Amino acid sequence: MELIRGLHNLRERHQGCVATIGNFDGVHLGHQTVLRQVQAKARALGLPSVVIIFEPQPREFFAPDAAPPRLTRFGEKVRLLEAQGVDRVLCLMFNTRLRSMSADQFIEQLLVKHLNVSHFVVGDDFRFGCDRRGDFQLLQQAGRQYGFSVEETATYEVDGERVSSTRVRAALQAHAFALAARLLGRPYRVAGRVMHGQKLGRELGSPTANVRMHRFACPLRGVYVVDGIVRGRRWRGVCNVGVRPTVHGRQPVLEVHLLDFDGDLYGELMQVEFLHFLREERRFDDLDALKAQIKADIDAGREWLASVSAQS
Repeated sequence: MELIRGLHNLRERHQGCVATIGNFDGVHLGHQTVLRQVQAKARALGLPSVVIIFEPQPREFFAPDAAPPRLTRFGEKVRLLEAQGVDRVLCLMFNTRLRSMSADQFIEQLLVKHLNVSHFVVGDDFRFGCDRRGDFQLLQQAGRQYGFSVEETATYEVDGERVSSTRVRAALQAHAFALAARLLGRPYRVAGRVMHGQKLGRELGSPTANVRMHRFACPLRGVYVVDGIVRGRRWRGVCNVGVRPTVHGRQPVLEVHLLDFDGDLYGELMQVEFLHFLREERRFDDLDALKAQIKADIDAGREWLASVSAQS
């Protein structure tokens, strides 16, 4: 798969495609249905499939403090799109210039001039352009003018309800991990490199792998039983996702204590798969109280894992 960052990196060889556009946050079963639509038409026309995404996502640009947390980081989203067999991902920087583009300019500059789209798959509620005049009807009119066809995205439902990133996010925040997995088509995971931290966990007797989050705001907060996956191998663990209020943390961190693990994971890419919610994150009076709670969390995690094992 080819990742193209920005319109300025499009070349003549990128002309001619079947495309779709959206955030594709989580690449859930609804997204996967759309991708199959795009790929089927691309095969029929003998053209590459293209997914157009934005960075940052539009709601993050307009209201960064009010935007919902992402389900997937950018790199993980790209990996998931690649796993679905997409030929190209075009990532457009959502900035003042793009935000100021009119609906007509969007069609003429992006779809016609730069991509020469033959077929465009988009939701019938899709709105675009600085005046928000762009909609499904306008795309159909432009298609007749410029020679491309427009198709409405298919809807995918689970339990009679449409699958969406909002619904996945709600399932996660309700700690309904089995439902989230059904909506995603896979267990929910957060991936990142293991980085050096303050070594506080080691001082408290429970060494942790600190998974780098950058600016990623995970939709989960609290203490969980997890699987830590590195190079295809799994270790059971207990993790904390939050700001560590006891030590006056500010930025969200993901710290994983792997049960019965002894080794060095620095620099490794770890996937953290969430299995069970233990408790909310909270501030403790001192480090001794925090240490006691960490031990209690690990014991509770072992107890839950033992109960699940006994039931299987």
